[in-house]
Amino acid sequence: MASGGDRDASDAELRAGFETLVITRDAPGPFRGVYEVRINRPAQRNALSPVAFAEIPRAMSLLDCAPSARAVVLSAAVPHFCAGIELGGPGDPLSAASASADPVAAAEGLRRMVLDMQAALTAIERCQKLVVAAVHGACIDDDGDLVAACDIRCCSRDASFVLKEVDMAIVADLGALQRLPRIVGYGNAADLALTGRKITAMKAKEMGLLVTRVFDSKQDLDAGVTRGGVGTRSARRGGGKPEGAVCFGDAGRVFEP
Repeated sequence: MASGGDRDASDAELRAGFETLVITRDAPGPFRGVYEVRINRPAQRNALSPVAFAEIPRAMSLLDCAPSARAVVLSAAVPHFCAGIELGGPGDPLSAASASADPVAAAEGLRRMVLDMQAALTAIERCQKLVVAAVHGACIDDDGDLVAACDIRCCSRDASFVLKEVDMAIVADLGALQRLPRIVGYGNAADLALTGRKITAMKAKEMGLLVTRVFDSKQDLDAGVTRGGVGTRSARRGGGKPEGAVCFGDAGRVFEP
């Protein structure tokens, strides 16, 4: 358990800000304690850069320790939720691997990069606080890994989901292949991974609750999820039935048994 000094340090570091993320807290009121972690690279369609992969686990760790945080909403700036790993830019794992003249060194370097990216998304899954994905627009490639690591997934009606790695002759190796079968079943997970087909928000909901609720627009999604539509969870994931309760009401209210 974090000490008082550690918690104070976490709050201070959260206020210091991030390069690729914007972290805000709900306004004071009956739902205070809900933090929004927003991927904020709209010019890059919110593609995940090496800096983003470094900041995501740091943000989740800080929120895990922050006593004021009761739940976390993972969202993104418009126009799309995320375009996957940023390719062609600094730190692109595929370009870095092909640039090395030593194939052994290149393979080891790529392995370490993948392990670091896996750990970044696993940090979402390991967070003790409830994490809700609020998806709008396109959710491509590694965003499937990203949202699969969340506890609950909601989206707007314009959202779409696709695992495109098969079209690039690579493997979705950041966790989707391990997490999706537990969420949508083996057959649906294999369909997504092996065909690379895009599915709509409503189809995602039909496929065994890849998403649990579809909102008519991003505005409705924000109102129903980000601004007060989440309950709290105090039990460790996998440690039995959570003590907190989560339910989405028509007005984004929380209902507890």
